[in-house]
Amino acid sequence: MEWFGDGGYWLSRLVFQRALAAVYLIAFLTAALQFRALIGEKGMLPVPAYVRRVPFRRAPSLFQLRYSDRLFACCSWAGVALSAALVAGAADTVPLAAAMAWWAVLWVLYLSVVNVGQVWYGFGWESLLLETGFLAVFLGNERTAPPVLVLFLLRWVLFRVEFGAGLIKLRGDPCWRDLTCLYYHHETQPMPGPLSRLFHLLPRPLHRVETAANHIVQLVVPFGLFAPQPVATVAAGLIVATQLWLVLSGNFAWLNWLTIALALSAVDFSLLSSAAPPSPGTPPWFAVLVTAVTALVLWRSWLPARNLLSRRQRMNTSWDPLHLVNSYGAFGTVGRVRREVVVEGTDAPGLGPETVWREYEFRGKPTDPHRLPRQFAPYHLRLDWLMWFAALSPAYARDWFGPLMERLLTADRDTLRLLRSDPFDGTPPTYVRARIMRYRFTGRKERRETGARWHRDRPREFWPPTRLDD
Repeated sequence: MEWFGDGGYWLSRLVFQRALAAVYLIAFLTAALQFRALIGEKGMLPVPAYVRRVPFRRAPSLFQLRYSDRLFACCSWAGVALSAALVAGAADTVPLAAAMAWWAVLWVLYLSVVNVGQVWYGFGWESLLLETGFLAVFLGNERTAPPVLVLFLLRWVLFRVEFGAGLIKLRGDPCWRDLTCLYYHHETQPMPGPLSRLFHLLPRPLHRVETAANHIVQLVVPFGLFAPQPVATVAAGLIVATQLWLVLSGNFAWLNWLTIALALSAVDFSLLSSAAPPSPGTPPWFAVLVTAVTALVLWRSWLPARNLLSRRQRMNTSWDPLHLVNSYGAFGTVGRVRREVVVEGTDAPGLGPETVWREYEFRGKPTDPHRLPRQFAPYHLRLDWLMWFAALSPAYARDWFGPLMERLLTADRDTLRLLRSDPFDGTPPTYVRARIMRYRFTGRKERRETGARWHRDRPREFWPPTRLDD
């Protein structure tokens, strides 16, 4: 069985597993703190209503069998606890089969969350976490050498993440081909971070260099992952550097951090530490299981591989309800103008020209033009992200925006917890409305004169003034 494991990657496995467990922890924490308002029994898109119309085979989940807010909370907090223990290295203290079961429980719990999460969980990094988490079940622990087949599959995932993102750009918006997309992207991205304005104000020639470098890292460098060492390590290092640049320039939940974790699994850390522990023998049952899983994944890979070669490439697509092998990609189109949905309320008994409207502040998305955007990633603000899509088109908000407004009119505590501030201090307003405005970063001179980081104008109606029906 000497061919099966490579003890030289013991540190690569350790770093990858701890990083993946940390991402799991953030994902479960996000679910635990936000689910009641989003998908709870009294949420905007309740799970009980969803599972009544969607069969188990289309969305396999523990919550298809039984759902309650208490059960969902227990599963989410159990995921947090199990992930924290894995970050601390607990999986290396138990037998191999127990460690595999540990990772498998995490995967089943998060699959159950995603498959009832509806539009709130429709992001590519959910499928990426599930695909990566499934492979982690078969990576083993200190009781066996890292299986080379699983290490290869992790590189295959990383290749599809990077190469798919690169192809969708070249096939999509012409600004990627003429190297001008970053003239706009830092300003119009879903959730800017504290440094996004500085990135946006960089000289345009540097933006063109950024774009060209991105094409190289996503379209050329990924092939180096399958080359012998140290070429694979260099390729992984370039991907890590690019992802850290993205971390500094915006908030993309755990997408960048999970991509970094995948890249670290390809790094040969023996250059840093030669003190590798002795490699135990590989149990025959483990080798047979890993080989069978590898064959399954490669067989299922033909769909995303065909998608990469298709002129009608689809991004962030799951090809089966278990999210075993998926297609990835981001920002095939870049917006030139940023628009934001501004939600307001009033406690006036009636409406008129003198009505005073007060804004609801969101945690991550731009609202107050003077407020510095915060860094939230890898934590995921699901409502804030969906508000960005709502500004692109009301169709994205058709199912949940009305329920959001209704919950603001009742001062629903769980919904208000998703916001940065409530202008009515927990008291229900009489009316709420939403307007859409154009936002842009202020220039350096404008910032000095006004103190504002954003300039906003051109308000128009998005949701008319609404009150609860008696």
